[in-house]
Parts: sequence; C-alpha cells; structure tokens
Amino acid sequence: MAFYQFKRQQVIHTDLKTLWDFISSPANLSKITPEGMNFTITSAGIDKMYEGMIISYKVNLLPFIKSTWVTEITTIEDQHYFIDTQLIGPYKLWHHQHILEQTESGILMTDIVSYCPPLGLLGRIANTLFIKRQLKNIFDYREKKLNQIFIKPLP
Repeated sequence: MAFYQFKRQQVIHTDLKTLWDFISSPANLSKITPEGMNFTITSAGIDKMYEGMIISYKVNLLPFIKSTWVTEITTIEDQHYFIDTQLIGPYKLWHHQHILEQTESGILMTDIVSYCPPLGLLGRIANTLFIKRQLKNIFDYREKKLNQIFIKPLP
C-alpha cells in the first residue's frame, strides 16, 4: 500500500478568530474549492463544525467522474486545529490536518494531507500521473481564494 503526504503552508492576513470562523464552517469549503470540481455538500446542518460531525458531499475527481465523499471531523482544538478523515470516498486513507498559528505577519495555516490511493499499483501510477498534481492545484486555488477573501491591509 502506497502512503503519501502533501503539506502546504500559507500566511493569511487576518486575525485568528476571523480565520477560524471561516474555515470551521463547512459551508465555506465550496468558496475555496475549484469550480471545475463541482463541489456540493449533501449533508444537513453544516453551519458550524463540531467533533464527530459527518459531512457528505459530491465532487468531480476528474472531468465526468463524480464521487460521493463522506468525512468525519475527528478532532478540534478551538482556534488552533481540526482534523477530518474520510469514511467513504475515493481513497483507502485520507487524513487532513488543518493547523493555525499566530505569527507577527498573520496566521500561518498549515495543511497536512496523508493519503493512500486505492488499487495498489494502479493507485501509485495515478498518484504520479495526476493525484499529486491535482492536490497541488486544489491548494494553489485555495491559497489564491483565501488571499482574495483576506486581503492584506496596506501599511
């Protein structure tokens, strides 16, 4: 079984509470997900995240290949970090840590995604051909959108 990790860090120019309120609302996930993925939450009660929350959604993994994905918010430390894990979806393993740290220049947000593609050798090949690149593209998009939402104030 192949195991991979993807890590991304970004400084966001806002205060901790404002950023936490934004990222801890599952409804905002669609605002920072590439439009071509057709991300749609299908579960009810998505206003504020809590430990044990189950979130289901539909997402295009590739053009014309839609998947149901169900995640659980397994751990939350208010205004510091939360972890979501896949219960049902395209991966054998999906574990996503979202960590926030106050710095002098803003909030350092670190995402660490640990994942195992399905299908053994075919999954390893898929990771090399497109999964790794797709993750990078998703987080590039998120970085751009978060920078637009939380514009750095002028000095």
